Amino acid sequence: MLENQKQAEVLWPRLVANKLFRKTSGSHAFVADFPAAAAAADDVVFGTEFDDGGCSPEADASRCVKRARPQERNNKTLKYKLFASTWNVGGVAPPDDLDLSDWLDGGDDGPYDMYVLGFQEVVPLRARNVLGADKKRVGMRWIELIRATLNRSHSQRQRGGGSSGDGGGKQQKVHPVRDGGGELARDYRCVVSKQMVGILLTVWVRSDLRRFVRRPSVSCVGCGVMGCLGNKGAVSVRFWLHDTSFCFVCCHLASGGREGDEAHRNADATEILSRTTFPWGNALNLPLPHKILDHDRVILLGDLNYRISLPEDKTRLLVERQDWKTLLENDQLRAEVCRGAGAFQGWSEGAITFSPTYKYYPNSDAYYGCATATHAGGGGHKNNKRRAPAWCDRVLWRGAGLRQTRYGRCESQLSDHRPVRAMFTVEVDAPRNLNSLRSFFMSERFHRADDVVNSARFGDTL
Repeated sequence: MLENQKQAEVLWPRLVANKLFRKTSGSHAFVADFPAAAAAADDVVFGTEFDDGGCSPEADASRCVKRARPQERNNKTLKYKLFASTWNVGGVAPPDDLDLSDWLDGGDDGPYDMYVLGFQEVVPLRARNVLGADKKRVGMRWIELIRATLNRSHSQRQRGGGSSGDGGGKQQKVHPVRDGGGELARDYRCVVSKQMVGILLTVWVRSDLRRFVRRPSVSCVGCGVMGCLGNKGAVSVRFWLHDTSFCFVCCHLASGGREGDEAHRNADATEILSRTTFPWGNALNLPLPHKILDHDRVILLGDLNYRISLPEDKTRLLVERQDWKTLLENDQLRAEVCRGAGAFQGWSEGAITFSPTYKYYPNSDAYYGCATATHAGGGGHKNNKRRAPAWCDRVLWRGAGLRQTRYGRCESQLSDHRPVRAMFTVEVDAPRNLNSLRSFFMSERFHRADDVVNSARFGDTL
C-alpha cells in the first residue's frame, strides 16, 4: 500500500502536466471485447458472407432497402436499429444489485443492433479525480452491468420472454455466429469504451456484426478547469460499420443557471467540435473522416446542462402545473438548435414530450425547490443548492440516414438526473460482394497491418 502511494506521488506531476498540456492518451487507448488486430484477422474480406443479403441471412433480410444509387451501383443499403442513451449518475457507484433492464429495454422496438451509452459523473468530480489518473474500477463495474443486462435480456427474448409488439418472431431474432474457437459468441460485444474523468462512453453491437466494425478510435477533449481539464468536455468514438462512418459524442458541458451561463455551454460545444480529431488516412484515394462533422452518421448526447430562460420561481410553478409547452418555448438548447447558427447549426432533436430530467432529490421523484419536495422527505434539508428543473440531458443527431423513432426518459432514482434515451433506424451502405477490391482496401487488414499492438483488449485500459 505504501509503495503504491509513493508511486502515485511520483506520477502525480506527470499526470497533471499531461492534462494541462492536453496530451492525449492515444486514439486507440480504449476498452473493447476484442482488439483491432483481432477484428482485422476476422474480417471475411474474400468470403461470400454478404452474397445472400447480409451478415446473417434471416437477421438482415428485412434490412435491405431498395433505393437507386447510380453512383454506388455495387453497394446496397441495410437498415439497423440503434439505441442511444445518456445518464448523469451523480458520482454514485452502481450497487451490485442495480437492475438496468428497465433502462436498456426498448420495449416493442427491441432488440437493437447497436447500443450507444453515455455517462457523466461516474466518479465524483473532486480535484483528485480530475487531476489524477482516471478511476477504472467504477467504469468497469458499469460495463459489466451493461454486459450482463444486454445478454440476459437477449436470452429472455430468444426463449420467448421478450416483447413481440412490432412484428414478432423472425424479424426480431438475432443469430449469433461462432467464433474461431468454436464457442458461441456473446450476443452483444463491446466495440469501444472510453473514460475521461467522469465521462464514460461505451458502444455495443450484436456479436455477428462486430467483424464489420472497422477503424475504431477515440478522442477526448477537456473543457473544464482552465479550459482543458476533464471535469467537463467530451469523449468521442468513431468507427466504420460496413461502408458507413459513425461518430458518437458524449458531452458534459458547463453548468450554471445564471443569465449568460448558456454562452459558456455554447463555447464548450464549439471547442469540442473544433478540437476533436481522429487519425488521418485514405482508402482508395478517399480521405477518412478527421473531424466529428466529417462522418456520415453523428449522434451527440450527454448532460448538456442547458436550462430554461425563466425566473426560477416561475419555472418551478410551471413544473408543478406540468406546463411543458411554455417551459420548452424558453428552453435554451431548443433556441440554439432552432436559430440555425453557432455550434448546433444543422443538428436535429426529437420532440420532447417528457418532464424535465434535472434536478431531483436523491431516491425521490421530487424536484429541488418545488413545494412537493416537502412531502417527499427532501424539503427539510438546509443549505441545498436551489436548482430550477430543466431538460439538461439530451440526444441530438445529424446526417442523412438517421430516423428517430422514440425519445423519452427513464425513471431510475439513482441520481439527481433521469436517464434519457432515443431510438433510431439507421441506414448503412454495404458492398454487395465482399470480394471487391474496395472492401479489401477499406478493411483493417490493409490499413492496420503494421499496427497490431493495441491496448483495446478488454480490461487493459479505460
